[in-house]
Amino acid sequence: MSRRVIFTVAVFGAVLLGACSSIPTSGPSSSQINNAAAPANPSGIQIVDVTDDVARKLFAERSVGDFSATLGSNTLFQQQLGVGDTIEVSIWEAPPATLFGAAQMDTKGGTTNARVTVLPEQTIDGSGKINVPFAGELQAVGRTPAQLQRDITARLKNIAHDPQVLVKLSRNATSYVTVVGDVASSNRMPLSARGERLLDALAFAGGVKQPVDKITLQVTRGDTVASLPLETVIRDPRQNVPLHAGDVVTALFQPYSFTSLGATGKNEEINFEAQGITLAQALARAGGLQDSRSDAQGVFIFRLEDAKALAWPTSPVRTTADGKVPVVYRVNLRDPNSFFVAQSFMMDNKDLLYVSNAPIAEVQKFLNVVFSVAYPVITGVQTFR
Repeated sequence: MSRRVIFTVAVFGAVLLGACSSIPTSGPSSSQINNAAAPANPSGIQIVDVTDDVARKLFAERSVGDFSATLGSNTLFQQQLGVGDTIEVSIWEAPPATLFGAAQMDTKGGTTNARVTVLPEQTIDGSGKINVPFAGELQAVGRTPAQLQRDITARLKNIAHDPQVLVKLSRNATSYVTVVGDVASSNRMPLSARGERLLDALAFAGGVKQPVDKITLQVTRGDTVASLPLETVIRDPRQNVPLHAGDVVTALFQPYSFTSLGATGKNEEINFEAQGITLAQALARAGGLQDSRSDAQGVFIFRLEDAKALAWPTSPVRTTADGKVPVVYRVNLRDPNSFFVAQSFMMDNKDLLYVSNAPIAEVQKFLNVVFSVAYPVITGVQTFR
């Protein structure tokens, strides 16, 4: 009898040891994540405690998309002529006309009593010049119509009788803004002296095709590229900046999201607005922490961060193939101060929010396995006796 009991206990012990290694879990424990920052770890994971200073530094890195500061808010628009523009030049000469008055002809209407000569329309050529009779070649590119008027008048002053000149842009080929991306109709919007703004360009293109909170606006001006959520431009009139000739406005549909895993109310990918959300909002959208199993000291955000974002605690700093640093931001929600920090720590696209199980939850699962194995054994022994 004793040998059978010993054999039974031995079998129970072996089964129990096997069960210890196969207890189900939703991910690594807090201690396992903390050990991932060891210098010997080839992954080079950085563990960073989320403090107010860390949240401020990361927020400052995000606060670069200010259209007003980057692109300027000057509403003064001067339409400069460019290669391909077509202009019409009209010349008046006071009587007695000595230069253009002999024929008294208007090229658009035959003989007229008005002492005006309307020259045929000219397209500014590749050299950037136009040709005016008796005045010769004149530089037109980079000049406004008013400036070109003065240049022609100065050339004719000594050979015509009190000349007056009017330059009219008849076909605009260079003063425009290109609107592309997730808009109803990609188009080129001509600029006028009114001074069209960013939202004018979107309206000209028929508006955006996706919800406003999912759209990011990108403005390219020369070598400068600036981006800002459309919702910010709508809410802040300062960001609805005047546009310049040659600007490219791109409406980007960017469905930002983060993934929630572990001891949270729901494990899934959760979308959020291009405006961005804080860690506090992300925890709320993930259903909060589960009281029965979550570790309030084990809230982690896994992120591939820019190498220059922070002063990293572990050296040497290892990066991925695209120059990113694998970082785990650690938050202790048992500390009341962390709730204020969570309201300023911004989530990034493709972040992974993970809440580890509390140690007592792991013990409880272990005991459940023990009792599920021990109860049949004990019942069998008692029955055998």
